[in-house]
Amino acid sequence: MNNDLKTLLINEYKNNFPGKIFIPGESVVPVSGKIFDENEILMATEAVLEGWWTEGKYSQQLEQKIASFIGVKSCSLVNSGSSANLIAITALTSKKLPENKRLKPGDEVITVAAGFPTTINPIITNGLVPVFVDVELGYYNPSLNSIKNAYSDKTRAIIIAHTLGNPYEVDKIAEFCQEKNLWLIEDNCDALGSDYKGKKTGSFGHISTLSFYPAHHMTTAEGGAVLSNDLLLTKIIRSLRDWGRDCWCPTGKDDTCHNRFGWKLGCLPQGYDHKYIYSELGYNLKMTDIQAALGLAQFEKLPSFVARRKENFYYLLEKFKKFDKYFILPQYLSEADPSWFGFLLTIKENSGINRTALIKYFNSKKIGTRLLFAGNITKQPYFINNKIDYRVVGELNNTDTIMNNTFWIGVFPGISLQMLDYISDCFENFLEINLATNK
Repeated sequence: MNNDLKTLLINEYKNNFPGKIFIPGESVVPVSGKIFDENEILMATEAVLEGWWTEGKYSQQLEQKIASFIGVKSCSLVNSGSSANLIAITALTSKKLPENKRLKPGDEVITVAAGFPTTINPIITNGLVPVFVDVELGYYNPSLNSIKNAYSDKTRAIIIAHTLGNPYEVDKIAEFCQEKNLWLIEDNCDALGSDYKGKKTGSFGHISTLSFYPAHHMTTAEGGAVLSNDLLLTKIIRSLRDWGRDCWCPTGKDDTCHNRFGWKLGCLPQGYDHKYIYSELGYNLKMTDIQAALGLAQFEKLPSFVARRKENFYYLLEKFKKFDKYFILPQYLSEADPSWFGFLLTIKENSGINRTALIKYFNSKKIGTRLLFAGNITKQPYFINNKIDYRVVGELNNTDTIMNNTFWIGVFPGISLQMLDYISDCFENFLEINLATNK
């Protein structure tokens, strides 16, 4: 890219995205959003000018950087975090795996109901049975004991998200999986940059997943990734992502195996072109190189993004200690160093606070809020209408509390300390109004 074009793009960025002054009550305080500068514009333009556009050198660079950051051997970029979870579960059903390890219809997968649908939907799509356990309030993850209690002779895998970046006892759950010969999938979509006992979350499971949707820790617009240390799983993952093909040639490359016309697979004739032999039921779920170029610019900012999320979280936590009479404040394990996705609050029983009224009040003050995704997924319309087969171990009492009384506010890097002070002031004002009304 020549200097004239670079200067033009930098000026266009500055003209189109000028800095904004926060005006309390007038400016929006979003829960999440993308943070970028001229470097993303330059990288994406550079990728466009390359003329390749589909998966290529930028994708390979980003895969290597993410794998190294998490501490695993392989990273496969995909078009969304939802696709990442679909591939992760589907890979474990592959006929390439040993019979005693392969997931089959009717096998059980332990997970939680207080989560995002696309953590759970791949279980159902593959004919497997989700087994739901409750989570702990404040921590919003399941305990190891609850998982052990859910184990049966049909259990074959566990998939759990690190809720809003808050790590669960992933080392102990991984040990349990090893003891019982189970697969462990870490849904790490909300937790990029979180540490547990000095290791990155996403490095403990057989497979882990990431999302690069704009709300997440870094973005490629749409996008995600599937990570693993297992070379066979990686081959399956890439096959599922790349139409299901048996060939492992990178996009645009031919004859990596040096035997392109020497294969005899399935009932195809001897010498059938390996680029058109399909050994998995796959689709095209790749990321484009233009998106990957955006991701490379974002990746350089990731350490500062993570640091800012932590700063905002702990600033809010200190501010909200005065509200602990009314809310269960966020909790985390002593061994964890979360890269927070949001600041979760649960309204305490008998507090006199109505969540809908509180959220509407914040909406009127232009403060964004979100619920903890599906709440209790077993009570969602699609679960009921489709008569989905599932099992619950124990009672989902805390999950129902989350469904009724939990919400979260943002801590992403675009939120300033002035905004956090404004959020705290609005909470205080709401409580004064609410308590005066209820007297």
